[in-house]
Amino acid sequence: MVGLWHLGCTIAASWAKMGHQVRAVDLDEGVVGKLAQGQPPIYEPGLEKAICDGMASGALLFSGSVKELGDCRFVFLAYDTPVREDDTSDLTIIHEVIGRIGPHLAPKTVVIVSAQLPVGTARDLRARLKSWETSLELVYSPENLRLGEALACYARPGHIVIGADDPHVAAEVESLFAPMQATCLKMNLPSAEMTKHGINSFLAVSITLANHWADLCAIVGADFSDVSAAMKHDPRIGMRAYLTAGIGFSGGTLGRDLRVLDQLNQDSAREAAPLFGEVWRYNQARSQVVRRRCQETIGSLNGRTIALLGITYKPGTSTLRRSLPLEVAEDLAKHGVCLRAYDPKADWSEATLPTGLSVYRSAYEAVTGADMAVLLTEWPEFLELDYSRMKAAMSSPILFDTKGLLKSRVIELEGMGFRILLIGRS
Repeated sequence: MVGLWHLGCTIAASWAKMGHQVRAVDLDEGVVGKLAQGQPPIYEPGLEKAICDGMASGALLFSGSVKELGDCRFVFLAYDTPVREDDTSDLTIIHEVIGRIGPHLAPKTVVIVSAQLPVGTARDLRARLKSWETSLELVYSPENLRLGEALACYARPGHIVIGADDPHVAAEVESLFAPMQATCLKMNLPSAEMTKHGINSFLAVSITLANHWADLCAIVGADFSDVSAAMKHDPRIGMRAYLTAGIGFSGGTLGRDLRVLDQLNQDSAREAAPLFGEVWRYNQARSQVVRRRCQETIGSLNGRTIALLGITYKPGTSTLRRSLPLEVAEDLAKHGVCLRAYDPKADWSEATLPTGLSVYRSAYEAVTGADMAVLLTEWPEFLELDYSRMKAAMSSPILFDTKGLLKSRVIELEGMGFRILLIGRS
C-alpha cells in the first residue's frame, strides 16, 4: 500500500483484516511515525482499532521506504489525489510515487491504482512502469468510499470496477477481490476512468437539481422535503436518489470530476457537453445561500453574532479539507459577522480559520449570545441537544438547519419559541 491518508489507511487495514500481509508505505515519515503508534491521520469510525488490530496480529507493517515493496505481488497506489482550489487534480504526488516505486518493483508486479485519475492518465502511468520492466502492469480500480462509512464501504462494495488493458491481469485482480463477493466489472483503462467521472458527475448534477427545485419550492410555498419524498417513490428515480436540498457539495471529489469532464468538453468535444462546467460554476456560488438567507432574516450582518454548528466536510470525519461549511464561514466573515463555532471531531489545525471565528468546546458555549445559529454538518448529537438550554443562551432563538436534520423536531422547537429556517421551505 502506497499513500496513507484516508483511502490508503482504509484499504491497508481492510486487507490486513482479511488475512493478507500488508506493507503500508508513505513518503511522509511523520505520517508513518504516527501510524506506527496506531494514530491514523484522520478520524474515521473504527479505523484506529482496525489499524491497531492489524499491527498486533503482525499482518500490518508501516514503513517510509519504498524498498519494502520489492517482493509484493500487488501494490495499491492509494493516495487521495490532491485537489487544487479550482477543483482541478494535482497529480504531482502520483507521478512522483510512480517514479519512486517503479525501479524497486519485481517483475510481473501489478500496480492497482485506487487514487482518482483524470481520464487518459492511467495509460500514461502504465507506459512509465513498462519503461522500467515490460512485465509490470497497471490496473485502475477507483474507490467510492464515503467518509464516516469507509470500512464498511470497502468490505461490502456491491461492485468493483477493474480497468485493465490486459485481460489476463484483469482476471488476476478479480481473483484477488474474490473474498469481497462483489460483482467485478472489467473494462479497459479509459472506461474505468470515465466510470468514476460518470458516477460523481451524476451525483453532482442530482444535488444541483435538488437545490434548484428546493429554491423554487420556497418561492411558491411548497415544502421540498415532501416533494423529494414523493419523487423517490417513482421507480425510475428510487429511494436512494440524491434529492436532499442543501448548500451544495464539498470536499473537491465531485468538483474534480466535473472539472475533468468540462476540460474534455473544451479541449476535444467542441463544446458539445457544456453541462458539467455549468454545474461546477453553480456549485461554486451555492455556499452564498446561507449568507443571503441570514441577511433576509436578521438584516445587516455587520457586527452580528452567528453560531455555526458543524464545520467538517461531513459527519463521521475530522477533516476540514475543502469543507463547504468552512467556505460558508469565510463568506460570513467577509460580511463582518462574529462567528462562534463548534464541531465534535474537527481537526482545527488542518485549515486556516477565517478572521473573527472562535472555536468552542460545546454547542451550548458556541450559541451563547448568538443572534442566530446555523447547522452546517448533520452530526447526530445535534438532534439530541437540550434546545431549551440553547434558547436560553441565545440572544435571538433563530435556527437555520441547512441539512434538514431537525425536521422531525420542527413543531416541537417552534412551540418552544424558535424560528426554524430550512432550505426548500419558505
